[in-house]
Amino acid sequence: MPGKKSPAKGHYEELKAKIREHDYNYFVLDRPQIQDYDYDQLFIELRKLEEEHPEWVTADSPTQRVGGAPLAEFEKAAHRRPMLSLANTYSVEDVKEFDERVRKFLESDKPVTYFCELKFDGLACELIYENGELTGALTRGDGSVGENVLSNVRTIRAIPLRLHKAAPKLLEVRGEILMFKKDFARLNEQQQESGEMTFANPRNAAAGSIRQLDPRITAKRPLRMFAYAPGEIDGLRPSSQSAWLETLNELGLPVLRFAEWKTVRAALENGYVPEMPLAALCQGGDEAVEYYEHILKLRHQLPFDIDGVVIKVNSYPLQDRLGTVARSPRWATAAKFPPEQATTVIEDIAVQVGRTGALTPVAVMQPVRVGGVTIVNATLHNQSEVDRKDVRVGDTVIVQRAGDVIPEVVQVIAEKRPASAKKFKMPTHCPVCNEEVVLPEGEVVTRCVNTFCPAIINESLKHFASRRAMNIEKLGDKIIEQMTAAGIVRTYSDLYKLDRDMVLSLERQGEKSAQNIIDSIETSRQTTLARLIYALGIRFVGEQTGKSLATHYKTLDAFLDTSEEALIEVEDIGPKVAKSIMDRLHNEEFRKEIKRLLKNGVVIETPKKVAAGKQPLFGMSIVITGTLPKSRDEIKDLIIALGGKSPGSVSKNTNYVLAGDEAGSKLDKAQELGVPILDWNGFQKLIE
Repeated sequence: MPGKKSPAKGHYEELKAKIREHDYNYFVLDRPQIQDYDYDQLFIELRKLEEEHPEWVTADSPTQRVGGAPLAEFEKAAHRRPMLSLANTYSVEDVKEFDERVRKFLESDKPVTYFCELKFDGLACELIYENGELTGALTRGDGSVGENVLSNVRTIRAIPLRLHKAAPKLLEVRGEILMFKKDFARLNEQQQESGEMTFANPRNAAAGSIRQLDPRITAKRPLRMFAYAPGEIDGLRPSSQSAWLETLNELGLPVLRFAEWKTVRAALENGYVPEMPLAALCQGGDEAVEYYEHILKLRHQLPFDIDGVVIKVNSYPLQDRLGTVARSPRWATAAKFPPEQATTVIEDIAVQVGRTGALTPVAVMQPVRVGGVTIVNATLHNQSEVDRKDVRVGDTVIVQRAGDVIPEVVQVIAEKRPASAKKFKMPTHCPVCNEEVVLPEGEVVTRCVNTFCPAIINESLKHFASRRAMNIEKLGDKIIEQMTAAGIVRTYSDLYKLDRDMVLSLERQGEKSAQNIIDSIETSRQTTLARLIYALGIRFVGEQTGKSLATHYKTLDAFLDTSEEALIEVEDIGPKVAKSIMDRLHNEEFRKEIKRLLKNGVVIETPKKVAAGKQPLFGMSIVITGTLPKSRDEIKDLIIALGGKSPGSVSKNTNYVLAGDEAGSKLDKAQELGVPILDWNGFQKLIE
């Protein structure tokens, strides 16, 4: 019948519509509904159909563009040069075929020099510098038009607001905004404690943070960036990818360190260590394949998420000769890693109680190996998340490790659901103390409000003893649970009444381990106001907020006597946090516990009353590297207390580098820039 679509053409139109929907979910809403691998298979199928039927191709086909449209809430701006996506490969054979295509196009039998780097799993962004000043920041958007997120990007400390050296008239720098795994875990913990939605993975956390309409929220998120590609440039002509990264590094932008492949390989074979070169100049396809295989083995050791490696022809003139085809350059490919997921069955959904009383549903699963680790439990966060994914006891589910760290249920395989599968409903009473639970208005987290709940007591004590709080090194979680079960510890102050015989009364405690515990408790008596405030477990008061409060109030008495109006004047404190603090300060038992801590021997270091200009390190920038007699955190705290600052990288503005044993690239950079080097004795003389 004339005008009737063929089945193949109908399938083609459906495929385009499906990909557009996934583009919107991923690039606009930051809520991907399928895994990258599955999306790529759809795209490969679409491209194959268009190769077979070029007459079907229209300007609106997903193959003719990069991604979805920008969010309407942000001002839109055009990229001077389109931000293209890379073609994806999934095997060693694909990498070899890429190398063959490049050499065939260049009509060369000689090995091509490739620049191989990590494929970050974050949010692509373009920074715009005019005469050295950051004047714009655009997301990828649809590749031609992006979202102006300058106000948010300015809050990322890794990104210089002004370049460190004389810069060209116009410099557009493309890179990836991301969140480190440890920062992601901490952010989710804070979200959970505050009754807010948690993030599924670091990429979603980074994307959600950079798209906040309020830059003050973005400023509190631990975002980072790695720069890797040029946009439009006026006044600078880099000759290669390696030369480009060297230039960016000199300008003060964060980039991956790189070296010749032989050097990188020797480093990678010993396992990941901070500051090691993770990008490599590879001579030919064979070395590029070796790079891919080594990074695949190393990926779980990295502090951030990657989902593959990027292989680029290093020479920019050769890149120009190779050009682009459709939506991708011929001179680069993204060699992605196979998805690390597994299928298992949910045997139960248990409920855990945290130190703030938060009730968290946890999927108890048949043991399954994912990413080299056997997992049996996965957090489901809250009732809303369980309902959204429709997770039931008895379901067969796909699981993965979010950020290669935290086990998560990705989705339910609905067709495998047994008739006996049971829906989960949050209990009305605490599973530990049996007190009635509450769901505060406007929150998604159900809570036990019984301050004497054993679970809350246990988790609160674990937090109190943790490294960044009171730092009671030898007091592990299991020992705390033994102590509370035996009734010898119920409150923070009880810890400081313990003696060796009381610890020895616990099961499996010998004299040496008991003495180690007592010694650790004794050492922790001397603390700072910031640590104590953080250790007390006030809701919404994290480590940084504890430091802000300590810096502002200086003494415990001043903090205890504050008002809600005064708290709001403190940096990092908003109305919600101020109210939470005042609720605790108005609690008579809380104030009595603080008095008991002081009575039992906890001593808060008195800050030295030194005029800012007379502080020994006032205005100094001191970078730390290597192994030193004290931990890096302790030394940083000391530098800050004495008026200085301790950034993570060396620049021409660094006053000193404090170097210990096995110092890394920071020492090399300092020597290159002529920055003075201090050993531990020299540092002691400086602060005296």
